[in-house]
Order: sequence, then C-alpha cells, then structure tokens
Amino acid sequence: MRRRLLAATAAVLIGTAACSAAETSSKPGPGTAASPSPSATPITGPYVAVGDSYTSGLKIPPQNGSPLGCGRSGANYPSLVARQLGLQDFTDVSCSGARTGDLTSAQRTDNGVNPPQLDALGPATRLVTVGIGGNDAGFLDVLGRCALENVRYNLIGGNSDAPCRSYYTTGAGRGEVQRKVQDTGERLTTALGEVKRRSPQARILLVGYPALLPQDPARCEQTLGDGIAAADIGFVAEQEQQLNAMLRQRAEAAGATFVDTYASSAGHDMCEAEGTRWIEPLSTTGGLAPVHPNAQGQEGMAEAVLTSLRQRH
Repeated sequence: MRRRLLAATAAVLIGTAACSAAETSSKPGPGTAASPSPSATPITGPYVAVGDSYTSGLKIPPQNGSPLGCGRSGANYPSLVARQLGLQDFTDVSCSGARTGDLTSAQRTDNGVNPPQLDALGPATRLVTVGIGGNDAGFLDVLGRCALENVRYNLIGGNSDAPCRSYYTTGAGRGEVQRKVQDTGERLTTALGEVKRRSPQARILLVGYPALLPQDPARCEQTLGDGIAAADIGFVAEQEQQLNAMLRQRAEAAGATFVDTYASSAGHDMCEAEGTRWIEPLSTTGGLAPVHPNAQGQEGMAEAVLTSLRQRH
C-alpha cells in the first residue's frame, strides 16, 4: 500500500509539471488586491501582460479569454493590477504552459492556438508585466523528479536520505538544473530586449515566482506525506530561489524592474492551511490547479506588482 501511495504521488507531481490548460468556469471571481497609494508619476496604459500559467491564473474562476486552452482568469494578477490602476486599455495574452519561445511564436494548447504573445505590444504600450521562465527551466519537472527518486529510494534503498539532491548534484542529473536556468536566462535576455524594441516607452516588470515550499520540512509532513523525502524539501526550495535569482539578475541587466513575489509569499506556501496558502497542494479541491497559485496567491502577486510600481514612482 505504501508503495502504491508513493507511486501515485509521483504521478501527480509529474502530471502537474505539464502545466496543462484549464477548463472554463462561470463562478464569480475573488476579491481584488488592496488599492495602491497615489503616485507622483501617473501609471498609464496601454498595459500588456505576458506569461505562463502562474500569470494566466490556471483554473481560477472566472476563466475567460481566447483561446480557452490558455487557462486565463479574469482574477489573475494582471487583471487585478489593471483594475486597481484604473487602466481600461489592458490586454492579457498569458497562457498556461508558455515558454520564452512562445513570446514570439504561436503556442498550441489543448483548446486553441495562442498567437505570439509579444504581438500584443506596440509603440504606444506603456506598461508590460512578464511572468515566464519556469517552464523553460523545468522547475516543476524537478518536483516530479524528486518524487520519482523518492519512490526509487523507498523501493530499492540507497545511501542518501536526500535522493533528489543526490540525483542533481552527483547522479545522472548532475548540473542539469544549473544548465537549464542558464539557458533560460539567455533566452529571457533576448525576450526582454524584444519587449523594449517593440515598446520603447513601456515600463517593464519581470515578475518572479512565489514560494511553493517552506524551508522547514516538518511543516510539509502532512501535506506531502511520503511524496518527497523530507531532506529534499529544502533542496527544491533552493532551486526555486536560484530561478528567482536568475530572473532578478536578467531583469536588472535589461533595465527592467524585478518583482519579488517570493518574500511576500513566505508563510503562504502549499503546506499551509486553506485560507492561508497562496499555492495549492497536490490534493487540492474545488477544481483548482495543484502546485499553482490560487485566488489569494494571485492577489498577493498583484500587490507585489503594485508595490514595485509605487516604489519606482
């Protein structure tokens, strides 16, 4: 029985890594983020939001926009930001599963084709938020690999109580995460340069990823069970911090603003209780996407974007 449970957890984690698109919903959206304080320099549109499922708001109602396969929510952080800033000229082209290549090429989903996201930009665009890179870097794939390595460890044993860390540091996957993050950074630099070329007057914000897991493995014992070895929880958290550090570096080098959602999401990871967590756990309810932000998470990310805009102006 224990082996079947371990295998089932691994399957869920691997399936989650695909970032599949959401189904539509007619449920009303959640509340909005707190209003920003007045700014000396007005923040104007047109505003264009590009990104992956963490931007689109996968499976968060109300699902709308075209194509439906992008899993775009009317309560995602770009929508909340536009609403709070009173920006009527707002275009959201984010799409679940998007990689940096989908910014300049059409993306096929399981329900329609999303045009190249940067085609929504133009010389008149004044605000752009970019939330992408996690799929290129294979961050959710790391979660799936950690589950598999834990299954293998429990079935055949091993000499490490952190089988995933061993796989990526001394095993078959040695250096894989670092290579993917570096390659993602190069593509992201090119993408940010293209954003600036198409919209030279725009304020560009690169939005980071919120905390999925805590540093303390004990806080995840009930949520993750035997899915990931306790000693590997900290390793996964380290990989996400590495990804966010790369995003910050690339944003600053490109003259864009990095929006840190990791710090503000501390204490709101998937191992927290419902009502507190911003990230849904594997055993999520209500049709939400596991290992993705929920409505509260999108509100928290919106507030981080608004805070960055206030600090800059």
